[in-house]
Amino acid sequence: MSRSEKTYDAIVVGGGIAGLTAAAYVARAGKKVLLIEKNREFGGLVNSFSRDGFHFDAGVRALEDAGIIFPLLKDLNIQLEVVKSPVSIGVENEIIAIEDLTSLVTYRALLTKLFPESEGEINELIRIIRRIMKHMDVLYGIENPIFKNLKRDTRFIFKKLLPWLPKFVFTVGKINRMNMPVEDYLKTIVKNDSLRDLIAQHFFKNTPTFFALSYFSLYLDYFYPKGGVGKLADALKNKLVELGGELLPETKIVEVNALESLVRDQNDIQYAYDNLIWAADLKTLYKLAECDGLTPKVRSRFAKVKNRMLQHRGGDSVFSMFLEVDEPLESFRRIANGHFFYTASRTGLAETHRGELAQLLADFQKVDKSRLLSWLDKFTRLNTYEISIPGLKDAELVPAGKTGIIVSFLAEFDLFLAIQKAGWIDEFIQELENRVVSVLSASVYPGLKDKIIARFSFSPLHIQNRVGSSEGAITGWAFRESMPVVNKIQLAGRSVLTPLPSVFQAGQWAYSPAGVPMSILTGKIAADRVLKRVKKSRKT
Repeated sequence: MSRSEKTYDAIVVGGGIAGLTAAAYVARAGKKVLLIEKNREFGGLVNSFSRDGFHFDAGVRALEDAGIIFPLLKDLNIQLEVVKSPVSIGVENEIIAIEDLTSLVTYRALLTKLFPESEGEINELIRIIRRIMKHMDVLYGIENPIFKNLKRDTRFIFKKLLPWLPKFVFTVGKINRMNMPVEDYLKTIVKNDSLRDLIAQHFFKNTPTFFALSYFSLYLDYFYPKGGVGKLADALKNKLVELGGELLPETKIVEVNALESLVRDQNDIQYAYDNLIWAADLKTLYKLAECDGLTPKVRSRFAKVKNRMLQHRGGDSVFSMFLEVDEPLESFRRIANGHFFYTASRTGLAETHRGELAQLLADFQKVDKSRLLSWLDKFTRLNTYEISIPGLKDAELVPAGKTGIIVSFLAEFDLFLAIQKAGWIDEFIQELENRVVSVLSASVYPGLKDKIIARFSFSPLHIQNRVGSSEGAITGWAFRESMPVVNKIQLAGRSVLTPLPSVFQAGQWAYSPAGVPMSILTGKIAADRVLKRVKKSRKT
């Protein structure tokens, strides 16, 4: 076993957007920082790639500022060219563009046209969405102060921060009262099962109501970096190198020794740290960490937290299909925007993706292929698809006269795992791809299947293997009555704490529910904690 010569002020494990953020801020303070990433590329779920001249986004399809991303870029002096990423919503033959607040009226008209008997319920739903949008305006109404130098920027304190704080506290109370699962909440106002499904199947299972019904605000906030979503991660990585931080890709940590403040990689090399920021899968941290020799109190606390973490599971995953299409961008621009949520049938999934699938998985050993493929027919026919066309946001991301399309939808990790163990995962994925293409060809994109040059896909299994995300989850933990991590915005500052001395956590697993903005925020909070510890230790 060999050992790195350096002891770092901070080692950051996990080169996703949270790890990049944390490492960049530690480096900016002039401290020695090492960022370790198990893959060759950095960015995690904020990543883009190219194939055959087509550029695709491997994880998130667009970004929302949430008062966090643009302040981060400004604070780190990062120049990132971005464009708006307008959203369309479609059901069957009805497609609308979400352009501004007045689009809510158009959305209400769309739903009323599909479900005229539910006009009253739709009006109530729109009223609630409007109220939530006002809460969102408060929640993200100013640049997040964590990215401000408040000692110097007194104008920001008195002109923006202080007037905003009472509104924020009041709004947080409103948010916390809407913490019940969106499926349950919708049942109190929407009696039409199909209408309720049509709304709810956009979201992860048991998503808290406030975050689910804030989707309209998020659609208006979406933006897209020129060159692809991965340009954000690239910019942070380049800034980290510019600031003197060290990068160590293709390195997997297999042990965390909390007593000796060491991490060990797959090549049996040890790296010493004064502080550790774990910005990767949290279950992995609690499986790898050794705390022998620490005080009984620390060991007891660690055991309790570890047990809680390992009892919970990751949230929903996604299946993404990537299409290279021999058709110009304009053909698709006439139909919808480059970020498009489409449902081919107003019927709704009902229990197809929940109850029926749970029963299939429970009886999996007795389920033959024909029964599973019959379920797949229904699932693909009634599902909601998130369709992204990078070329409609940046024409340079696609060969001339061609179009690249990403089609994603929520997928159950356990289903893919069971089929993989049964030995026919490749066949299943091909059957799934065929059905999705057929659904889109028969509805919103006529003739699509005859124009596909090439196609490939990423399943929940790919996400777990590449990103290291338990159960292939893309937003952290599954929503339950209890969470193993902080899930209240007013407590976000505590989300980075762990029971281990000088070890902090950040990223999509540290706070729930988490997207890119919260991952960045926890990365910054963790870095601030580390810098305070370094400053304190050097004084003593």
